[in-house]
Amino acid sequence: MSIRTSHRMPGFSPLPYLLILPTAFFVALFTAWPTVLSLYQSFFRQRLNIARFREPTFVGLDNYITLLTDERFLMVMYNTVLYVVGTVPISIGLGFIFAMLLNRKFPGIGLARLAFFYPTVLPMVSAATIWMFFFTPDYGLFNTALTAIGYHGPQNWTANPNLALIAVMIVAIWKNAGYYMIFYLAGLQALPSDVFEAAALDGANWWQIMTNITFPLLRRTTLFITTIAVIGAFQTVDHIFVLTDGGPSRASTVLLFELYRRRFESYDIGMSATVTVILIAVLLIFTVTNFMLSERRGE
Repeated sequence: MSIRTSHRMPGFSPLPYLLILPTAFFVALFTAWPTVLSLYQSFFRQRLNIARFREPTFVGLDNYITLLTDERFLMVMYNTVLYVVGTVPISIGLGFIFAMLLNRKFPGIGLARLAFFYPTVLPMVSAATIWMFFFTPDYGLFNTALTAIGYHGPQNWTANPNLALIAVMIVAIWKNAGYYMIFYLAGLQALPSDVFEAAALDGANWWQIMTNITFPLLRRTTLFITTIAVIGAFQTVDHIFVLTDGGPSRASTVLLFELYRRRFESYDIGMSATVTVILIAVLLIFTVTNFMLSERRGE
């Protein structure tokens, strides 16, 4: 007597595709299509506020050449790099330190965590408005503190070309450090405790534990935080409106603020699309490079 066994091939199921369809639709509508449209428009010259340039005219790579040889735009790129380099490492470092300090049990731990996280809850415009009082030339907190220690240097933070970008960076660091702290705190609480207990029994001090165990185990958390921090830094625009409006003399103008000005103040469709493509290209290169280097270090 023989027993026949039949092996059926799994049939096609449309359910997984139906589940991702809404997400794919919104990604295509609000991400892919605007990117393709910006790339297309970047090859045309079109300004809605000038009659003879209202109709798009194909100019090829002229928009890119014009931007990349424009000293004012190169200054904007320089400001953007300074802003990213100045805010991202400090914000991430403070977030890690705050998480280490708050990853323990003591009376009032909930209030302490809330105090560090509270700036994240505030809208950026509200945070910038609060900090305007700190930067006020006559009675601001910063100038009052400097005067108390005998320093009588530049008093107007937001109107000084050498201090305007620093003032914008200070607000961003204050706003974002608590946000990154939450990710590090979640990562620290998910780490296995037996590894730290074994290291302590072997006589490792706190510095060795942090550099050889804690931080390497948080590598993927750091990768994620670094990626969103850099992307967020390139998306800076809100508090610049409140604090400096990009001035003085473009000293605090960064890439996204420049994009806003060209699109909604100058109505320059071609140039604003070119700035958009450059912004997307920079973020794409950074994200891919960051993931590749991180995976290589992990291996």
